Amino acid sequence: MYQVDSKDSVREISDIPQSSVGAPIPAVIAGEHSAAIVFYAQTNDPGWDGSTVRMVNTDSGNEPSVIIRFDSCYAHFFGPPNDEAFFGHPLYGRGVRPYKNFEVENSSWIRALEKMNSVHPYHDSEHFMSGKKHFILAFHDSTFECIAKNYTIEKTRGSIHELLMRLGAEIDQ
Repeated sequence: MYQVDSKDSVREISDIPQSSVGAPIPAVIAGEHSAAIVFYAQTNDPGWDGSTVRMVNTDSGNEPSVIIRFDSCYAHFFGPPNDEAFFGHPLYGRGVRPYKNFEVENSSWIRALEKMNSVHPYHDSEHFMSGKKHFILAFHDSTFECIAKNYTIEKTRGSIHELLMRLGAEIDQ
């Protein structure tokens, strides 16, 4: 993970639908220049009395789901922290919280990648930094972060398994 400094600032992204707070079961598929994440969306049944639990898995069909495609994805990682250890995230002190989505402005991670790339004989700092954005999607049991130009959102229905199969045919085309 990266080290943050005083330049990093965090802005919550409000257009990405809320992931399920119980079992979003996020899954990532990526190629050299693109990445996508699929997850189950939060649904609220007005008739639910709180006395039962509905179990889902990657093969649960016709679930409200979301696909986020990241354009020109340069780097990504997927894993810790989960919601119970989120205070350990390097940007927690800047407002990053579980179950929410963020863009990091003046990202230390992007600046570290630029420094790493600066040894390239044709490196151009301005060109390297141009258009790169740092996104964070925080789920129940994991966090996804990526550096990309932008993202698109698709609200859909299906199982995580079905949606990954569909995305696999699209990746880096």
